Amino acid sequence: MEIPHSISDRMARSMADRESLLSPRATRNADYLRRSGCKPEEPVIRPPFSRDADRIIHSKGYSRYIDKTQVFYLVENDHITHRVLHVQLASKIARTIGRALGLNEDLIEAIALGHDIGHVPYGHLGEKFLDDLCRKHGIGGFKHNVQSVRFLDGVEDCDLTVQVLDGILCHNGEVHDRSLAVEGEAGWDSFAEKLREIEAGGDALPFTAEGCVVRCADSISYLGRDLQDALEVAVIDDGALQEFPENCMVLFGITGRRKEDFSEINRRVLDVLIKDIVTNSYDADCIAFSAEASACVAAFKEFNLHHIYGNKKLLKNEEKIRFMFRYLFDRILEDIGNERKDSSVYEDLIDAPWASRRYIDAASPAELARDFIAGMTDRYFEQVFRQSILPERVRSRYRVEGPLPGERDRP
Repeated sequence: MEIPHSISDRMARSMADRESLLSPRATRNADYLRRSGCKPEEPVIRPPFSRDADRIIHSKGYSRYIDKTQVFYLVENDHITHRVLHVQLASKIARTIGRALGLNEDLIEAIALGHDIGHVPYGHLGEKFLDDLCRKHGIGGFKHNVQSVRFLDGVEDCDLTVQVLDGILCHNGEVHDRSLAVEGEAGWDSFAEKLREIEAGGDALPFTAEGCVVRCADSISYLGRDLQDALEVAVIDDGALQEFPENCMVLFGITGRRKEDFSEINRRVLDVLIKDIVTNSYDADCIAFSAEASACVAAFKEFNLHHIYGNKKLLKNEEKIRFMFRYLFDRILEDIGNERKDSSVYEDLIDAPWASRRYIDAASPAELARDFIAGMTDRYFEQVFRQSILPERVRSRYRVEGPLPGERDRP
């Protein structure tokens, strides 16, 4: 169905009016770059970056966010953060900052929703094990930001704009920057250069202000939330809180060092840091924290790294999980080598109708194993492992009726 010209013209004028109010450093919808452009654009209804957000949401990779670990794996608690909630929080925070700074919210949303699609089962621990396996099999290291691009641009071929892919590639929640300035100009050649640089172990900044906002929002979204979750599942206690940085206590207005004093830590972190970034980035040529807030973010990250991510309670199953990754990687390679068509790697990747034939034909067995494992949810990873390592139970045609021999005489 076509929209009447009288309505579409008015909508186009309204959109132009809104875009004229954006900051000079905002990315304009007209500047989008899409590699193939094989599908028609309808910019009046869905501008290009809004369309990208829709394509990400409808991707298979996005649907698998639902059961991917954020920090706390193998924990039965519906109130802690999973990957799907994290990307929604990052998107909301980034759009709040972007709106205040007059940036393109559609571009921000698309980058934020897609930035963690490359994360593997069991979060950063799983990423560490998959990185080791990839290096062992000669296909380079593993980085989840590169894998996010690989899923969206290669495995599923979503035909996203270079601005969105660049923002996804250049997010780096593990690194803290007080200030971020755009790097380079939007283009496929410069994007390919950044990809090579990051694959080689380097870092790169986005070429849009929107990408810089998402990179900052990623850190803001997990700082307080991870601490809140750690207290929820008793990974840390009041003893650990005695070491919470003093400058963070002051900045976030926390007056005590007991669990109940940190009940609103996430709300305080979001309120203070969002306002700080808006204040220090407004009419500036960068996205920045104040010196005080930047020092607090760095200290907060260090506290979480030591007391949460490296906590022995969290890592007690580390060797079991390492074995699961090693066994599954080798088993998948064996299944591909022997062309076992009933294997999960064929059913759910190689022969899957949604997987790009161009990608499948070009990928080596080790690359297919990497991408298959990286795309798994925690639950599916465990299911495939059980199916691979446990003997298959055979169901009999006949059901045994009555007690087994000797059971009649049992008390």
